[in-house]
Amino acid sequence: MEMFELNLIGAFFQVHAMDMSDAVIVKSSRLKSVVWNDFDRIKKGDTCVAVCRHCKKKLSGSSTSGTSHLRNHLIRCQRRSSHGIAQYISTREKRKEGTLAIANFNIDQDANKDDNTLSLVNIKFEQTQLKDDSVNPGTSNFDQRRSRFDLARMIILHGYPLAMVEHVGFRAFVKNLQPLFELVSLNRVEADCIEIYEREKKKVNEMLDKLPGKISLSADVWNAVGDAEYLCLTSNYIDESWQLRRRILNFIRIDPSHTEDMVSEAIMSCLMYWDIDRKLFSMILDSCSTCDNIAVRIGDRLLQNRFLYCNGQLFDIRCAANVINAMVQHALGAVSEIVIKIRETIGYIKSSQIILAKFNEMAKEVGILSQKGLCLDNASQWNSTYSMLEVALEFKDVLILLQENDTAYKVCLSDVEWERITAVTSYLKLFVEVINVFTKNKYPTANIYFPELCDVKLHLIEWCKNSDEYISSLASRLRSKFDEYWEKCSLGLAVAAMLDPRFKMKLVDYYYPQIYGSMSGSRIEEVFDGVKALYNEHSIGSPLASHDQGLAWQVGNGPLLLQGSAKDSRDRLMGFDKFLHETSQGEGTKSDLDKYLEEPLFPRNVDFNILNWWRVHTPRYPVLSMMARNVLGIPMAKVAPELAFNHSGRVLDRDWSSLNPATVQALVCSQDWIRSELEN
Repeated sequence: MEMFELNLIGAFFQVHAMDMSDAVIVKSSRLKSVVWNDFDRIKKGDTCVAVCRHCKKKLSGSSTSGTSHLRNHLIRCQRRSSHGIAQYISTREKRKEGTLAIANFNIDQDANKDDNTLSLVNIKFEQTQLKDDSVNPGTSNFDQRRSRFDLARMIILHGYPLAMVEHVGFRAFVKNLQPLFELVSLNRVEADCIEIYEREKKKVNEMLDKLPGKISLSADVWNAVGDAEYLCLTSNYIDESWQLRRRILNFIRIDPSHTEDMVSEAIMSCLMYWDIDRKLFSMILDSCSTCDNIAVRIGDRLLQNRFLYCNGQLFDIRCAANVINAMVQHALGAVSEIVIKIRETIGYIKSSQIILAKFNEMAKEVGILSQKGLCLDNASQWNSTYSMLEVALEFKDVLILLQENDTAYKVCLSDVEWERITAVTSYLKLFVEVINVFTKNKYPTANIYFPELCDVKLHLIEWCKNSDEYISSLASRLRSKFDEYWEKCSLGLAVAAMLDPRFKMKLVDYYYPQIYGSMSGSRIEEVFDGVKALYNEHSIGSPLASHDQGLAWQVGNGPLLLQGSAKDSRDRLMGFDKFLHETSQGEGTKSDLDKYLEEPLFPRNVDFNILNWWRVHTPRYPVLSMMARNVLGIPMAKVAPELAFNHSGRVLDRDWSSLNPATVQALVCSQDWIRSELEN
């Protein structure tokens, strides 16, 4: 009330100063628009004037003039007090907005998760901008620079084309929304995006430098418009809070004609640029001869500097999902003619309502009450092909009956073809289940893969015994593809499974006799020797031992294996390290590994979080937890969930494909970094 009286007194003196002695001040309580919080409406006879309380400018205050011109003036008023947007809202309207916010929150609880996530991302995104650009949230002054970078971040975050800033519709929208914003050119917004990239890159560099463990690097090739290709290098690691993270580090243009040497050099240059060559634990590639050579070249370079554990045995890892997909393509290729017949059959049945009605009537006669309907597949998504074949097999008897009763139905499968498609569909069923396990979590840890892939190997062994020579031959070819992967990656898979406290070495003990038979004993011993060798190297490098020591012990009767930097060769106390290791073993002290393996298994349950378990148990197993951090962070299947069943790889957006390669790298990397920051 006192503030209102002061406003009246101030307005009274303003009126006299304007020599309007007979003017009357209209009480603001009678004026509904919030704009009158910043204006005094003064009536003299039949004329009404609105006087700005900040700059004293007089505008029309007539009821027929509306308030739009008053609002526009407030936007431009240089002397208006900077008390934020709340200045425009009356107490009554604030309460109304508060009620609305609560109502919206309740609605959001029932909305889908994506909407809730989007709301959270928007809040975090706004907070990030305020922090980055040092903007005071209490001011409503327009900030051209902040708005410019908000625009650039929006383009990066959502993958919009840079050219949108020159679109007529966008420019009209922005100009009407905020006339003070100086519209930017394509070159300007591109420069802003690169500036954001450079700023975000510093954050990533600092983060990588402070990581407590090692990094696993995955490499993927993206296709762009035309024949262009990009190599995407992604770091995978477990951070200090025991969260599995991924960050794209480089997105570099490569020529398909580049030799393996050139690609290897490009990758090494990226590793050295980020200064993570010494931090690399493993590298995850697709299964192909080109990748074999690249992995060997990079591995040899890192081994020369003694950067790799266990002489690089865990360095070269292949993508499990890629192997499964390769087997799927081989299996579908073997029965491609049968698949085409089934597509044609479904097309024929759905070609008219009469035929479909006849088919449904036959299904009732046969006694098939399946809720699933015949459907054509999406040829680019092999899980949809599996679904099509699965349903077709359910209606097998109906299709045979249709063949007998419909002379127009010419696409017929023989008994042999039905047997073969049944066998292949059973393969696909297993592969779909395995891929679903790989992709059910956004960031799956390495321990989940071993039992799934052991199951695949056992099924392949069984499939090779099929009485149909065609099917057994196909199974043998699939098994050959899988065995190449298995020989290269089984040690890493088994070590990761051992680090799961629900299984430890028991899972290896369970599967290997089924897989290797009489040879299982030696294979189990190989895994255990690998576990001990890896543990010993982590023990030597642990802060609990001496910093920067580089001596590790070869398990068994083999020679000593030196690790670490070149300066280790001048360490006069390396002999002492060996003495200390041997005497401590002789004194009967138990290592982390011994204690871990001797203790009972942790109960299996669906809510188990392995990273949380290791976070809690780090004080008890300080050395083994270091090993767990490095091993569990390996992305055994690097495929994105949305592409898990896709025949083709990643494809770069058409608009971004047309940009300069340096700009493309800036956009793709900074998009990944900003999204990751908003999700955390």
